[in-house]
Amino acid sequence: MKKPVIEAKDLDLTFQTNDGPIHALSGVNLEIGKGEFVSFIGPSGCGKTTFLRCIAGLEHPTGGTLSVNGLSPDDARKARSYGYVFQAAGLYPWRTIAGNIKLPLEIMGFPKAEQDARVEKVLDLVDLAGFGKKFPWQLSGGMQQRASIARALSFDADILLMDEPFGALDEIVRDHLNEQLLQLWARTEKTIAFVTHSIPEAVFLSTKIVVMSPRPGRITDVIDSPLPRDRPLDIRDTPEFISIAHRVREGLKAGHEA
Repeated sequence: MKKPVIEAKDLDLTFQTNDGPIHALSGVNLEIGKGEFVSFIGPSGCGKTTFLRCIAGLEHPTGGTLSVNGLSPDDARKARSYGYVFQAAGLYPWRTIAGNIKLPLEIMGFPKAEQDARVEKVLDLVDLAGFGKKFPWQLSGGMQQRASIARALSFDADILLMDEPFGALDEIVRDHLNEQLLQLWARTEKTIAFVTHSIPEAVFLSTKIVVMSPRPGRITDVIDSPLPRDRPLDIRDTPEFISIAHRVREGLKAGHEA
């Protein structure tokens, strides 16, 4: 078996606050293989985003081990192993869309010609070709989020970390972006870790669904999806899809009752 791209063993994280310790993650064990699309689902405050931030080296576990591409999360960050897409697009309003996408490339010191080539490539990947000279306020919320994804893809990291990127969008736009994200994943073969509160979204997108309990966040179920990688939206009406969604719902319910 190939070494996992992301591997957590007995991971714990306790935050020290003025009101006492907050136990955010408890005994998390998980392996994510290269090219997998893994969704994390659970109630608010269960540690989904905290776990993603641990992978990114933005939070530091207080127990257990975590490796990313065989490195510590801090070393993986320095090696530019991942791109991160936040809940809000976080685009600078005074920069064009191309300028926003270029920002990490500028910081990393890529030559200008390569910056331009990479921007053009990722704009095409997220179906925003021709929009590079627009400003964020000239784009819809869904287009802004696609620009945010393009920025995370610009330096071609192997791993894409996505923290509920479509949560604020309406259902029609969300469905469309879910389809586009699957197409993007198929074209780039990235490893994707994706946080969501939506059961249909988790089931539609993922090769693996990680169900988490209320705080302290524990994994109550890991579901390997039997669905084909090529998934039209109407797959959501099939018995297989409904069966997986039911198992996710039961896992969430079991986590609340534990």
